[in-house]
Amino acid sequence: MHEHPGEIKAQIVEANGQIVMRKTCPKHGEFEDVMSTDPEFLARIESLFFGRDFRAAEDKDIHRHGTSNIKFGRGAVLTVDLTNRCNMMCNPCFMDANQVGYVHEPTFEDAKAILDRAVSFKPKRQIIILFSGGEPTLSPYYLEAVEYARKIGFYRILAATNGIRFAEDIEFCKAAKAAGQHGVYLQFDGVSEEKNKHRGVGNLFDVKLRAIENLASVGIKVTLVVTIVNSINNDAIGQIVEFAAKNIDKVQTIAFQPVSFTGRDEDISDELRTKWRYTLAGMTHDLKDQLNGQIQPLRDWFPLSSYSAFTSVMDMLQGADAPWGWSSCNCHPNCGIFTLLVVNKQTGEFKSLFEFFDYEQFMRDVAVITDTARGRKLSYAQLGMAIMRNFHAERAPEGFPISQILNLFKPSSTNSNSDRNDRMKTQENSNATSDNWRVLCVEGMWFQDLFNYDFRRTEMCVIPYGTQEGEISFCAYNTGVGWRQIIENMHKTANLAEWYGEHGRHKVYAAGKPVPLTTTKHSLSLPIIQAVLAEDTEPVPTVSPYLVEEEDTIAV
Repeated sequence: MHEHPGEIKAQIVEANGQIVMRKTCPKHGEFEDVMSTDPEFLARIESLFFGRDFRAAEDKDIHRHGTSNIKFGRGAVLTVDLTNRCNMMCNPCFMDANQVGYVHEPTFEDAKAILDRAVSFKPKRQIIILFSGGEPTLSPYYLEAVEYARKIGFYRILAATNGIRFAEDIEFCKAAKAAGQHGVYLQFDGVSEEKNKHRGVGNLFDVKLRAIENLASVGIKVTLVVTIVNSINNDAIGQIVEFAAKNIDKVQTIAFQPVSFTGRDEDISDELRTKWRYTLAGMTHDLKDQLNGQIQPLRDWFPLSSYSAFTSVMDMLQGADAPWGWSSCNCHPNCGIFTLLVVNKQTGEFKSLFEFFDYEQFMRDVAVITDTARGRKLSYAQLGMAIMRNFHAERAPEGFPISQILNLFKPSSTNSNSDRNDRMKTQENSNATSDNWRVLCVEGMWFQDLFNYDFRRTEMCVIPYGTQEGEISFCAYNTGVGWRQIIENMHKTANLAEWYGEHGRHKVYAAGKPVPLTTTKHSLSLPIIQAVLAEDTEPVPTVSPYLVEEEDTIAV
């Protein structure tokens, strides 16, 4: 027991223009996998790492998982699985939903206990609550769980969802908003049916568009979550950025996630693993190439942890007596990166914020402001000066005011209307000509699998799972015959025969089966359609860039 069975020493080295991890198992032999396809990119990201957060709370009910313990940080997102049932049969699927032979569906009392523990120690964390699964909307108490999370003080409450329930039922969307739901992480693999067909649903892209339309209509914010599989959909990720920019009123963020071979894909062959493996560095270069150089790998990307400089100064400005502390995304630099794009909401045109704002120097300035701690008024004045000194108006989009940078870095830890684009609105009338600018956040999050596992990353995880046995690192929970299997078997609700006998079978859309929708009309702009029309050599008389004419009423 003292030798940590299953753990293998590894070397991370540069070889053949890549960064690779090499390790040898005495039983299974040698393994090698790619960590980065661009050593210069990885070196820059690691050099900009802001540092670990403080040590995690020593709480026996929260962190008690041996070498998988989260040792540093307060976390940014708490993932709570409401069920392991799903209405799809995806591949990839990091948890192997519907295939494990049992149902794990925590009771409402279980879910309440998980949320209560999340606020049981100080600093009281204003983190995102992400209800997940399986498909969380299959849980019979989904809306009650959302309402309870809001009741105890969390305000950013989201669902990690395939969108089927939200596409099918506008009334469910309204009920979720009324219960306190803030947003969704919507599975989204591309801007065509072709790029979504590997999920096995006959009309999945129509489902995504209808879900976005319904969610936006009730004020629920949308983050597109894109699993990137090399040679499957990495050739069209630039189109997803263009789609989000053209629909910035409905889409707030894109979270690109290079595939991790866990759950349903853990037994992947070496040949397919090599073929499908994708890295964050590869993502930045693909986006550069597909977006005509508008986003540069060595200029526009930063580790997610760099934003924690701002977390520190806001904690200082709020004071020690603030009811909630800020969430902090001090994850390992190999875990997550981000960039920000300034978008003209009238035209959909965009430009990297970091092309005209020196974010690297700004983070250094913020660290100095935090360390000097000169009081609330003077610190706010220093922040304003730091923004002005790092803003280069000559490189900014025409008409973009520095006041929008001030709005961008003026969030609140207690106000639900503190998302970037809420703060970017300059007037109550969002159609005003001076209110043209929004920000699209593009993230890259790369979760681990057995082939590239690094305990230095799990010990500072910022996306823990909240479970019946405490909070566990996302990667430790989902990778290998590990914590997910242990906890789900400890607390399983029923085996499949028992469950089906009592509850019947839920609908599963697979093998090309379409989801029945009341309508497929939407008002979303599809850049891929516009590109096809632009390439058509025949004159195209008065063709709308929308699939629905603008004057049409959208059925809901």
